[in-house]
Amino acid sequence: MTRFLPLAALALLCPAMAGAQTEPVGTRLSVDPAALPAPYATDSASNSPREVARPAGVLPAVPPGFAVQLFAEGFEHARWLAVAPDGAVFLAQPQAGTVTRLIDADGDGIAEGRSDFVTGLNLPHGLALHDGQLYIGDAYGVWRVAYDGGERAAAPVRITDDGAFGDPGGHWTRNIAFSRDGADLFVAIGSQGNIAEEALPRATIQRFAAGGGAGHSFATGLRNPVGLAVHPQTGALWTVVNERDGLGDELVPDYLAQVIEGAFYGWPYAYLGRPDPRLGGRRPELAAAMRRGEVLFRSHSAPLGLVFYDGGQFPADFKGDAFVALHGSWNAGRPRGYQVVRVKFDHGRPAADAYEVFASGFWQAGRDRASVWGRPCGLAVARDGALLVADDVANVIWRISYRGSL
Repeated sequence: MTRFLPLAALALLCPAMAGAQTEPVGTRLSVDPAALPAPYATDSASNSPREVARPAGVLPAVPPGFAVQLFAEGFEHARWLAVAPDGAVFLAQPQAGTVTRLIDADGDGIAEGRSDFVTGLNLPHGLALHDGQLYIGDAYGVWRVAYDGGERAAAPVRITDDGAFGDPGGHWTRNIAFSRDGADLFVAIGSQGNIAEEALPRATIQRFAAGGGAGHSFATGLRNPVGLAVHPQTGALWTVVNERDGLGDELVPDYLAQVIEGAFYGWPYAYLGRPDPRLGGRRPELAAAMRRGEVLFRSHSAPLGLVFYDGGQFPADFKGDAFVALHGSWNAGRPRGYQVVRVKFDHGRPAADAYEVFASGFWQAGRDRASVWGRPCGLAVARDGALLVADDVANVIWRISYRGSL
């Protein structure tokens, strides 16, 4: 049974659960903007999780009817995923500079074939397949390489102009997505710092022609947009954004947003229509015009992966819903996140400003400092409809399948 808990109620009524380990699978959460505290209501914390070994036999918890297995393990830095039309799974390993190709030839849910498809990149992260080509976003640009089902690629070619991404420092992920018609290539570029006025293209979604070249700012004011996905029913572009730090445990909520051309999303001047106390007076006209995200996540949850479910394996009511990987907090005195959540959609829009815990258990122990054996990152839907989850602490890929009745 789904539980609904506004996060303010969760913290007040269940302080042990609010501070010790993640909420149970099925818990439905929401953030009420009217209940948010004033800036600096709590001290800004530096509270990174303690990474521990996964206990033998322990798997992420998922709803009844679903099952989890290890699709592949033993990676150096398992971060981002994409699935080719032939079923091959590509994994970006930024610290290794590598994109790895994995094959489950016998269909048992375990990858038995593995090869380093592209090497020598600079923090590769974003992945997209389009018209027989694999596109890779790294710190310096988008690279393209032909994919014909082989184990290794020829040398990739950079298609974006030199300097199109700006300085590579700070938030370094460069995730990519093609428009539904394939004409446009979108790139998410985060800010260099936490709170400052920065030159474009930082803190933007950039739009390029599919062939690359120069980009232009499609949307601005997004502090650190990470996951980027096109809704399969509407063709609308969506992103998940890691908001600013330093204002206390419950500020500023992270969010899921539809990316609207020309829209400004607040950073660094405002959040949820409120001025940031550090820079809010500098551009009041921008602060007044800001667009807020459609779904708010608890502050510092760190949403990374975003995928819309378009497979045929899960029950029908999952079709078109969003899955989001909450990587987990470091800037909160009371930890939060470390889970995969589901955002229900109805006719291409979020059904409510709320989200539901779908996969948890990565947070093993610790009330004031989390001990975690896993942190979910990239998400993808496999060709057979299973959900794949990259985990950059356990350095594995999890496979979540549905085995119940439809």
